[in-house]
Amino acid sequence: MNNPSLKGRPPYPFKTIGVAVAFSPRLKEVLGEAIIIAAACDARLLLFHVGRKTPHHETTLRECCQRLGLSSQATRIIWQDGNPVPTLLNLCKVNGVDLLILGALRRENLFRYYLGSVARGLSRAAKCSLLLLTEPKANGTSFSKFVICGDKNPKTIHTINAAVYFGQNVGAQEITVVTELDQPGLAMAMADHSTAGQALQTKSQMNSEAISNAHDMICLCAPGKITIKEKTIPGQPGHAIRQYAESSHADLLAINSPDTRYGLIDRIFPHDLEHILEDLPCSMLIVHSRSCQTTPNRPSP
Repeated sequence: MNNPSLKGRPPYPFKTIGVAVAFSPRLKEVLGEAIIIAAACDARLLLFHVGRKTPHHETTLRECCQRLGLSSQATRIIWQDGNPVPTLLNLCKVNGVDLLILGALRRENLFRYYLGSVARGLSRAAKCSLLLLTEPKANGTSFSKFVICGDKNPKTIHTINAAVYFGQNVGAQEITVVTELDQPGLAMAMADHSTAGQALQTKSQMNSEAISNAHDMICLCAPGKITIKEKTIPGQPGHAIRQYAESSHADLLAINSPDTRYGLIDRIFPHDLEHILEDLPCSMLIVHSRSCQTTPNRPSP
C-alpha cells in the first residue's frame, strides 16, 4: 500500500523518523541517536525490526528503551519478517517515513558484508532520506561540521536545503558545499577531438560554470546561524569528496540520492555513491528529493 501523502512532499521537515533496529552490539547507541534527533526535529519516531519477534528480543528492546528514557507510549515498535531491504523500504513507504536512521560500517570486510549490503540496498532504492551513522553514541553525536556535495544536479539544491534544515535542528555550526571538478573525466571526453588550447579553454569554462552553479544554489539558502563555505576540489566524483570529508574531519557528509535504480552497468562501473559507501569517511545523509521544484522553499532560519 502506498501512502499518497508522500507524493510531492519535500525532503524536509522530517515529520516521521524511522530507525532500523538490529540487535547488534550498537543497539543502544543507534537508538539513543534516533531519540535525540527525533526530539530535535519534533518528529514522530517509529522503530522497525525485520525478523522474528521473540520474547528475548522484546525484553531486550523494552529494557534498552527504558534506559534511554523512551516510554512505550511515546513511540511505536513494528516487527515484520522478510528480506531486510524490501521490507524496510515498504515499512517506510506505508508509514510515511521522511528519514530512516540506521547504523553503518565505515569499512566492510567479509564478515560484515551482510550489514553493509543492507545499507547499500537501502541507499540505492529508498524513497525517503537516509542517515547512516558510523559512530553512534547513546548520548548523541555532536553534528557540528557538515560537508555537502554541490554537484550540478536538480536535486542538489534540495540536498543543501535539507542539510541546512537538519543542521539547524542539531546545532551544526559550519557547512561546506564542495564542488567536485572531474578533471580525469573531462580529459577522457576531449582527448580525441580537441587541441590543447581548446581543451584548456573548455576545461576552464566548465570549471567556472560548476563553481558558479554551486554559488547560485548557496545563495538560495537561509542558513541562519550556520556558516556556509564554498570549496572546489579536483578528482574523481565520489573519491574526491570522500577524501575531503575525511581530511576535514567532517561529522556528516550529505549527498543526493541516486537518480535511478542501479543496473548492471552501474555494478560494473561503480557510481560515485558506491565509492563513498565502500569506505565511509563519517556519518552520511542521503537526501531523497521526492519532487524537484525549480524554486524550492527556503528552510526556516
